[in-house]
Parts: sequence; structure tokens; C-alpha cells
Amino acid sequence: MQVAGKLKLSSVILCVAMAAAGLFAAVSAAKASGQQEGQAVPGATRADDQRAAAHAAFVLPPGVVVERDIVYTTGEQTNQKMDLYRPASGAGPFPGVVFIHGGAWSSGSKADFQRQASYLATRGYVCVSINYRLSAEAPYPAALYDAKAAVRWMRANAAKYGIDPNRLAAAGGSSGGQLAAMLGTTGLVKTLEGDAGNSGYSSRVQAVVAFNPLTDFVSAIEKTQNPEAVTKAVYAFLGGPLEKVPEVYVEASPIAHVSTDSASFLLLHGTADTTLPFSQSVEMREALQSVGIRAELYSAQGGNHGFFNFPPFYEPALKRMQEFLDSVFK
Repeated sequence: MQVAGKLKLSSVILCVAMAAAGLFAAVSAAKASGQQEGQAVPGATRADDQRAAAHAAFVLPPGVVVERDIVYTTGEQTNQKMDLYRPASGAGPFPGVVFIHGGAWSSGSKADFQRQASYLATRGYVCVSINYRLSAEAPYPAALYDAKAAVRWMRANAAKYGIDPNRLAAAGGSSGGQLAAMLGTTGLVKTLEGDAGNSGYSSRVQAVVAFNPLTDFVSAIEKTQNPEAVTKAVYAFLGGPLEKVPEVYVEASPIAHVSTDSASFLLLHGTADTTLPFSQSVEMREALQSVGIRAELYSAQGGNHGFFNFPPFYEPALKRMQEFLDSVFK
């Protein structure tokens, strides 16, 4: 059944994600002040956090093997690649996670989720972080087809990498969150599979972790406080304004596909997000719960767009993701 309605850690954590002294200092300050999960650090600005993060070189944690630039699907113009992070030891099979970067469907890189992917690899997951066709190369549904191909690739290569094909999740942020949410709601929609590779395998996932996702294209444009940037990105991705392609706005909205067959969801959203309103995740949670699907919402109080990449939210958001996935898969 479809829902009708309006479109709508440990020391390893610190080692992986906060190599710069500035980031360590920010987290230490939060802990010293009795900071609670989901709250902001008084006096710390997002600009300060971003500058510190820019100098925090990525360090692959111990016990993780990475394989970069694996081609997972081929195309007429470009081959799409992924980076794979897996435990260096252990019998497996391990649950798998496909990470999908943000960037308004027009930019971004598979390196954007390397910290989260490598962290989960230390906790017994095989993770891939993917590139996909951006809107300038090919509009919707090309990016979705690539994301589905990445899931199918994991199943096709499950034996080689010790992946459990029955325990797969999708995770993404912002526009990548929209794609991850689509994976979690359209696993049985044959018309949205595409033909980007390993067509004999299912693209269905059992869990979704979506950071500040777009879940409803119509309401996102209506409610955003940054309409110029959002409409520009959406028009390029969907092929024009709502009045030109209304059916595409519906089809590309994860909330329009919510059903009793949807995956379990963890939504993480900043309450002060001026790009994609907090209501995007609230309404998605309500739609999922209305049909009996497990759906949880982590509210980052005062967090803006991209909150999960910076202190004080990075560490608790990472832990929350792991706890959710562990509860679904383990």
C-alpha cells in the first residue's frame, strides 16, 4: 500500500574524524560543559568548525582495509567508481552500507563520507562510498539508477568481500539523503531499477540512514529559506519547475513511495536547517510510522545543513547511526 498525501564511539571515532587539534578541542569543550547529545556548543560557530575540519587530514583507522576507485558500473561517457572499506580481519559475512554523498546532485565526491564509512568498518561493516552521475551529465533518474547499481554490485560481490547480501543499508546526506531514501522506498518498483549493471540482483535495502534529506520536492521548495539555491539545484536535477514536470516531482520524492515494504529509517536533521527544512524529516518519519515501518528521528538542536560533519554533532550522530544499524542487523 502507498501513502497518499502531499509530496513531501570510542577513541577510534576521534582518530578517524577529528585528527586536527581544533576538532579535538571543540569536542573536549562540549564534554567539559556537560553538553548533551543533539545540542550545540555555546560560543562555537559553524565557520570555526568548518575551518578546523578543513585542516583535519583523513587518517585510515587501524584494522580497516580500503580499496579505492572500484568501477561498479560503466556508461557511454563515464564509469562510476566507489571506494570500499572493510574490516581487515573477521570471518563475516558482514552487513554492508552504501554511502551517497550530497552536493545538490551537481557536485561532491565519494570521499565525503570516508570518515563515516571507515568508522563503521572498524565496527564490523563493509562500506562503499560512491560517485554517481551528476545533474550536469545526466538528470534524474540517472543518479538513482547508479545508486541502485551500487547496491546490486554489493550483492553480486558479496562472496568476494564477505558481505551479507541480506543485510544492506543505504546512507546519504542532503541530496544523497534523497537518493538513500529512494533506495529505501522503491526497492520493489521495477520501473525505477535502471540498467546500470548486475541486473540479476535486487537493489532493495533493509535500512536507511538519511542526514538532512530532501524527502518531498514540492514542500522543500515551498518551505526552504534558501529558495534560489534549492530551486536551481532541483530544476537542474528534475528537468525544470514543478509546472513543467509535475509527475517527476512526485516520482522523485521518497515520501510518495512510502509503503509497508519500505526499509527501516533513521533520519538525522538539524532543527535550524535553512536549506532543507527540519519538517522534511518529521513528515517522512510520520509517513513511515503511519504504515507500521520503523522510523526514528535524531534532532540536532540548533544544527544547520551539514551539521553531522562538524562538532558538536559529528560524534553523537556517528554513534546514533551505528546504534541504529546494529539494532537492525545484529
